[in-house]
Order: sequence, then C-alpha cells, then structure tokens
Amino acid sequence: MQTRASLLVAALAATLSCSGPPPQDERFVALAESYIEEFLERYPEYATALGDHRYDGRLNDYTAAGVSSGLEWNKRNLEELAAIDPVRLGAANAIDYEILRNYVEFSIWSSEVLREHEWNPMRYGVGDALYGLLAREFAPLEERLQSLHQRLQGIPAVLSAARENLIDPPRIHTETAIRQNDGAIALVSKNLDEFLALAPSMEGELATAREAALQALEEHGRWMHEELLPRSTRSFRIGEEKYRAKLSYTLHSDLSMEEILQRALRRLDELQEELYSTALPLYREHRPDAGEEALADRPAVIRAVLDMLADSHPTDSSIVEDAKQDLAEVTEFTRESKLVSVPEEPLQIIVMPEFRRGVSTAYCDSPGPLEEHGETFYAISPTPQDWTPERKLSFYREYNDFMLQDLTVHEAIPGHYLQLAHSNRLEAPTMVRSIFSSGTFIEGWAVYAEQVMVEHGFGGARFKMQQLKMLTRAVINAILDQKIHAGSMTEQEAMDMMMGQGFQEEGEAAGKWIRAQLTSAQLSTYFVGIAEHNDMRSAWIERNGPVQDWQAYHDMVLSFGSPPVRFVRGLLEL
Repeated sequence: MQTRASLLVAALAATLSCSGPPPQDERFVALAESYIEEFLERYPEYATALGDHRYDGRLNDYTAAGVSSGLEWNKRNLEELAAIDPVRLGAANAIDYEILRNYVEFSIWSSEVLREHEWNPMRYGVGDALYGLLAREFAPLEERLQSLHQRLQGIPAVLSAARENLIDPPRIHTETAIRQNDGAIALVSKNLDEFLALAPSMEGELATAREAALQALEEHGRWMHEELLPRSTRSFRIGEEKYRAKLSYTLHSDLSMEEILQRALRRLDELQEELYSTALPLYREHRPDAGEEALADRPAVIRAVLDMLADSHPTDSSIVEDAKQDLAEVTEFTRESKLVSVPEEPLQIIVMPEFRRGVSTAYCDSPGPLEEHGETFYAISPTPQDWTPERKLSFYREYNDFMLQDLTVHEAIPGHYLQLAHSNRLEAPTMVRSIFSSGTFIEGWAVYAEQVMVEHGFGGARFKMQQLKMLTRAVINAILDQKIHAGSMTEQEAMDMMMGQGFQEEGEAAGKWIRAQLTSAQLSTYFVGIAEHNDMRSAWIERNGPVQDWQAYHDMVLSFGSPPVRFVRGLLEL
C-alpha cells in the first residue's frame, strides 16, 4: 500500500548509503507495514478513528470466530517478530519493534486470558462507530452518510454477536451498557435528523436501515434488561494476577506495580502539604479574623479555600463561552512565555454530544495520525438535561471557573491538543508509535502541562489550588486503580479517600467510583505519566544543568511522537 509509512520508509532509504538499510531493518519495516495494513482492515472502526477511511462502511467483527481469527493472526505476527533481532535495528526501528511486540502480546493475552468479549457488554456499543462518521468533516456529508448507511446495516450482526458471546458480566458493566445503548438509540432516532436536514436526499435511502438498526438496538436493550442483567453477577475486580499483567502492558513502564503504589502514597502525603501551604494565604485573605486553632486545621483550611473558589463557577449557558475565553488566555500565555511551540492546526470548541455527557466536563478529540486535514475538537459539556438543580450545582462547583481553566490547559494548550498535533507530525520509518501510541505519555504530558503552567506563574494561587487538586486526583486515581482491582477496596473506602484527601465533591467521587469499576490500568496512566515526565526532566537537568530554553526542551521531548516515556529518555540518552 502507498501509505504515509511507505513514503517515509522510501524517504529514509534515500538518505542512507547505496548499500541500503541493514536487512533486519528492512525486514522489520516490511512486517510492521503489513501488520498495520491488516490491522486497519480487521478493525475498521479503529481505522476510521485513526483517519483511514477506506473501511468506513464496515463494523468490526465481534463474533467468536472473529475473536479467534484475530488471536491466530496476532500469534503468527508474534512469531515473525521473534525471528527479528531488535539489537540489530536502528534506534527508531528498535523502539517501534518494542512497541509493536508489546501491543501484539497484549492483544494475545487479552483474547486468551482477560476475555472481555465474554463479560463486557460495553465492547459492543455502536454509538462511537456511528458518531465518528458524523462529527468530523473528512469527506462530503453525503459520502459519510453512505458509510453510515452501511454501518447501520451491520448493527444487528454486532448485537447478535454480543448475545452469543456474553456470559457473566459485572452488574455495573451491564448497567452502563444499557445507558450507552439508550444513547445510541437517541443518536439514530433523533441526532441523525440534523445531518439529514443538510442532505435531505439521503433520508429515504437511510430509512430502511435506520428503522432496522433502531429495532435491533431496542431489542438489545430489552435483552440486557430482562436476561443479561439478572445474570450479571461477576465481580468487577479483575484480580491481582490479571491486573499486574494488564498494568505492565498498558503502561509499558520500568516501574513495578509495587513501586507505583509506594510513590503514589508518598506523593499524596506531599500534596496535602502543598495544598495547605498554597491555601493558607488565600484563607487568611478570606478569613482575616481566623484564630490560630482554625489556621492549624489543615484539611479544614484547604476545604474552605476550595469551597470559596467553587462559588465562582460556570452555568449550562455560559460554560462554552467561558472555555473559549480560557483557551485564548492559556494560548497567549504559552506563546508569550515560550513554553513550547504552539501548532497552527485548527482547534474548535464544541458542545459535547448529549449521549457523551455526565462523566466529565471536557475531552479532546484530536484527528488520527492518518487524517490528512483533520481538526481537533475540544468538547465542553453542559450538564445532562435530566439532572436535578442540586446535581448540576455540585457538578459546576467541582468544575468551577478555575478548574475549567485547568481543564483547558489539560485538554487543549499546552496539553492534549498541542502534544498530539506535535505527535502527528512525526516522521519515522514506520507508523507503529503513531498508531499504537502510549496513553501514559499522552496523559502524563497533559498533567505535566498543568504543572508547567503553574511553575511559570499562570493564574496565581487560585489556579494553583485547582492544579494541585487535579494532581491529587491523578495520584488517587492510581491508588484506587490498584487497590480496587488488585485488592479489596470498598466503595466507602474509595469515597472517603476521594472526598477526604482529594477534596472532591460527592458527585465527582461517585462518578470516579463507577469509572474505576469499569476500567482497569487506565486510571494509573495519569500519575505514572507525570512521574515519568518529571523523572526525565530531572535527569536532563542533572546532566545539562537548569533548563534555559523551555520551548527547545519541550519541543524536543514532543518530537518523538507518543511512545512510552522510557523510550524518549533513551533517545535523549538519559
């Protein structure tokens, strides 16, 4: 195939001596290219997200036979990888080799050991597969609706596979899958109308497939309610053995499970001190008559300041405009302070779709590395329409004006949007590290970006309080992740930690408890990521002295794409 990877390989070859690259490099590049080509064909939903639109009319094969076929395919590729000596590869290919091998081994382990296709009904949700064709204008609307038409036709087969495969889910997974299925129904029955209004000639063409998809989704919802939910008795905990393996594959880090927990607990204690020292001047300003006894109650001082800051918060009608103003401010500060090069790729703030609301107030939807002209969406969420006024208030007190600034840093500049725009510019012999990117590097950078803004004075003490609170949340995420899935932490213990040591609103903590049950290993990426980014920076300073040019340092760190942080350290010879 004449992919971007092919062109990059050809360009690299032209720069080498006339004898050509070493045979091991040629062999690996060919294998990596072949794997990626078949990966995109096998998993068309992922291909769409990555920006390859050749398979937009198809859905993944969710049948047991499809799972088995994918397993055997990965085993064949692992054998071919084992026949290549990574020591004999160039630096870029050696890194991509390790990333690809880790991904293939993880895929095999997931199919053979974790076996989520048998117990996680959320895997069969079709909402994102449809929404991905509508949200991004990568082709004319009529063309995208043609692909949507084909995917609508494939929905009954996906849901049939779910009913064949699912055995004993955890109850929380089934309950969440039911809500997501309701969201998919709303997308097909209601949200699709606004796109058909722009292409009315497609309405009749989609009618039959749309009706059949709706019927299948409604029947599937009833089946989950009536049959699957009563037998959803599996524990949501995956257990220490599986968690340890999944954490290792997910993080691809030098840090062990035990080291991560020890560092997180130590960092949590440190953050209590940092929160107090930052809160104390603000508390004295707010409560000038406070006595020594009040000042000595550290948790009370922290909470009082956070409560004061929470009084200034957005509303459903103001949050999008507030975020736009925040984006302008953080962009200007990043440029003027020369923290990192700010890309010119388009960034659009949008209102988060209704079916995605209620978990977080924002997310960054960057174009995939194969998308040629994609723009990034920074989605901001008004609260769901069915929330009570009390729940809305709790949500916005957590995501107050200062937290919204911090979220904008995290999701946009200099966080996710900026980092992923840099990553998408990577030119390497293969597309491995772009397609199989490290969530630990990506999330770690976004948390690190918040820290960098504080270090350079953005927003003063009030912004710093929210940054420290968000960092505390990241640390607690890693503790919860491990103690829930490799231990026996209860809901009450988790809530006490989040609300007591993390100073979270009850609604935020309750949502995180649900998320922690639904996921494993992912919640650790934030803390491990920032820990590794800071370790790398410390190693750089130890070798080179204090950073004199922050933009040069950060641009260099981001120039290698989104591999695990330890590989960037290796490339920097740290």
